[in-house]
Amino acid sequence: MILIARSAAAIAALLLATVGTLAFAQAPVKVSDGVLVNDAGMTLYTFDKDAGGKSACNGPCAANWPALVASPGATASGDWSIITRDDGTRQWAYKGRPLYTWSKDQKPGDRTGDGFLNNQWHVARS
Repeated sequence: MILIARSAAAIAALLLATVGTLAFAQAPVKVSDGVLVNDAGMTLYTFDKDAGGKSACNGPCAANWPALVASPGATASGDWSIITRDDGTRQWAYKGRPLYTWSKDQKPGDRTGDGFLNNQWHVARS
């Protein structure tokens, strides 16, 4: 009887560990009409000046284009990676492209940043 209880406890612990891992393996965003959006439904963007898995949007740029921040426990998988920004924060990237929101978008579905700055900012698509 004790052996069965220990086995059940071990199985339960394994299931909990697996479920916790799966939570972090999920994509950090949603897709709406083929466009990547954050949990609040706000459009995500990529920046042409970003290269080599590094963000070129820092300082005043980052105030207008907030990074999609990865939580401390988040782990990357598949097309999703996490880069470290100049200020040390972790940012989600999709297919190597760091992701941002645009401060001028007011509500879910807004895409006012697409084409901004001589077409250097683009809606992120899946």
